[in-house]
Order: sequence, then structure tokens, then C-alpha cells
Amino acid sequence: MPLLVEDNGLVVPDSHVICEYLEEAYSDTPLMGRTLAERVEVRRLVAWFDGHFAREVTNRFVVERVMKRLSGKGNPDGSVLREGYAAMKPNLKYVNGLTENRNWLAGNFLSLADFAAAAHLSCLDFIGDIDWSRAPAVRDWYARMKSRPCFRPLLVDRVSGITPPDYYANLDF
Repeated sequence: MPLLVEDNGLVVPDSHVICEYLEEAYSDTPLMGRTLAERVEVRRLVAWFDGHFAREVTNRFVVERVMKRLSGKGNPDGSVLREGYAAMKPNLKYVNGLTENRNWLAGNFLSLADFAAAAHLSCLDFIGDIDWSRAPAVRDWYARMKSRPCFRPLLVDRVSGITPPDYYANLDF
């Protein structure tokens, strides 16, 4: 479980609680939106990515390609990966529709929804399991996310024994 420890000793647990805390503690850069409708849309998308997308897509690939390898539990199960690829198509199509019609996922402002989505897509991108040609608007949005100064350090992180595709750290791919 992620933890945020502030200089004053305050410990904030869980990614969702951390995000809400940061929104309240550092309100000069709102990431939840300014209106009630914007905040609802941000929360809806964060819940969708961290719930539905994680369950249907991200977890299948991460467990099969990363966790099994790191824990020595054998090779990826091809049937689970096929299920993941099948689930990825309509889900990427949905996200592609969002990014075709909006500057950012939840509207015209960078939000926590963008960071939640980028976290999932970065994992899939790291293990080379996204066909970006199927979702060009998502690819362009993700390139903008990768270009953000706060996101760039993630692109140099590595997992022992797993080599990302050559394009992974490229801002324009």
C-alpha cells in the first residue's frame, strides 16, 4: 500500500486517500476539477480505471507477465493473456473516444483521472502489451502525459529481469 509521509510526520495511506489529501492540502493546483460536475467525472473515471480497467486489462497482464516471473511461478498463461487482449480492445476504444473529444480525460483540465489512466497504461506500455496503432488519440494523450515533468522519472524506473520496449522512455513514440 502506498504511503505519503509529510514533513510534519502525518502519514497518509492508500492511493485514493493520498489523492484526496493532496487535493485538499495543495488546492492551488486542483486535480479534481472546480465544479461538482467536473469532480464527479474525475471520480467516475478514476473508479473506472482503478476498478474495471484494472480488473479486465491491467491485472491480467501484470500478473501473467510480471508477477509470475518475479515470483518464479512459471510462464504466462496464454488463455489469460488472450482474455486481456480481448478486453483491451473495447476498453482502449472507449478511452480513445474520450481523448478524441476532450483535451484531457475528464474535460479541458489535467486531472487525477489522467494520472490514474497513465498509471495503468504505463504498466501495459512497459511490458509492451499495447498496440498504439489501435488507439491513436490515446497514444497522443499518453505522449503528453509522458512529457509532463512529474511523469518523466517513472520512465527510467526498471523492474529486474524485465526489459521495456525501446520506445518506452521516448516522449514522442
